[in-house]
Amino acid sequence: MSIPSPDPSDTRFDVTAWLQGLGVDLPLTFVIHAYAVCILVGILIAAFLTNRRLVARGVESGTVIDFTLCALVLGIVGARAFHVLTHPGDYFYEGANLWRVLFVWEGGIAIFGALLGGAVGVWLGSKWTGVRFWTFADALAPGLLLAQAAGRMGNYFNQELFGTPTTLPWGLEVDPTNAAFPAGLPAGTLFHPTFLYEIVWNVAGALFIMLLGRAVRLQWGRGLAVYLMWYGLGRMVFESIRIDPSEIILGIRTNVWAAFFAVAIGLVLLLVQTRRHVGSEPSPYLPGRTPDDVSARAKAGRDGEVASVYTESDFTDGDAERASTGSDSHALPATSGRA
Repeated sequence: MSIPSPDPSDTRFDVTAWLQGLGVDLPLTFVIHAYAVCILVGILIAAFLTNRRLVARGVESGTVIDFTLCALVLGIVGARAFHVLTHPGDYFYEGANLWRVLFVWEGGIAIFGALLGGAVGVWLGSKWTGVRFWTFADALAPGLLLAQAAGRMGNYFNQELFGTPTTLPWGLEVDPTNAAFPAGLPAGTLFHPTFLYEIVWNVAGALFIMLLGRAVRLQWGRGLAVYLMWYGLGRMVFESIRIDPSEIILGIRTNVWAAFFAVAIGLVLLLVQTRRHVGSEPSPYLPGRTPDDVSARAKAGRDGEVASVYTESDFTDGDAERASTGSDSHALPATSGRA
C-alpha cells in the first residue's frame, strides 16, 4: 500500500531526442522536467482562479496577467535568494563556483523567499494597474495555496524533501540510489510523504478561505492574513519532520522559523486591518484609477479639457467606510464586497 517512487524516465521529457526521432536536429539540448511542469500548472491555476475572483470584485478581466509578470520574476529572484542564504554551505566554500548561485535550473528555491519577492511584485503591479494591493492579495490567497499544492508534486517526481522513516501504509518509497536517500538506512525504507501532507493541507486551506469568504468579508488584507496563518501552521508541522539538510537556528530549522513568522505576521495583519477597516473596500481600484477614470482623463486630454471625475473610488478609506455604513448614496451593497 506504500506510495511508489516515480520511474526516472517519467520525470523528464527529452525534446531534442524526440525531435531527432522525427528527423529534426536541434543545435542544443532541450529537456522538460516534471518539476517545471508542476510549477507551470500551479501558476496557471492561481492565475485562473485569481482572475475570476478579481472580476467578481469588479476588476477588468485579464488584469491578473500584469500582476503575474511582476510577481513571477521577483518571486523567482526571492525564492532563489532565500534558498541560497539559508543554505550557504552549498554555495560559499573554498574553491566554489559562485556563479552557481544563479543556476536556478540545478534546483533550490524556497517558497518563503518567493512570497517576499512576489509581494514586492504585487506592490509594483498595484502601482501599474491601479488595483489595490490588498484587493489583489486577498483574491490571490486561495489560488496561491492551490499553486503550492501543484508545485509539491514536483518534489514527488524529484524524490526530494521527504520526511523521517515511517511504517505507515502510505509511506513513500525512495530509490536507494537517489542522492537524497539517507546513508545507513536499508533499501526499502519508507518515509513520510511530506509533499502529500502539504498538498492535502493546501487544498483544504484554499477551500476554507473561499468558504470563509462567503460568510465574512475577507477584504483589506484579511484573506492574505488567513493564508499566512493557515500555511504557516501547516508548514511548521511538515517542516519539522523533514530530513533534508537545513540551517539550524537555536535547534530549529530555518523554514520552521520562517513559518512561525508567517503565522505571527498573519495574526498581526488580521488584528490591525480588522481594527483599522470596519467596512468594505470602496472599490477594488485606487482612487482615480478605475477604467472609467482613466478613460475620462484620456478623453479630456484629447479634447483639451481638464477632467473632473468623481466616483466612489475617490473616497478616502475612512470616508468610504463611513459611507458604507451610513445613508450616503455612494455606499455599496453589503454583499458586493465578499471575496
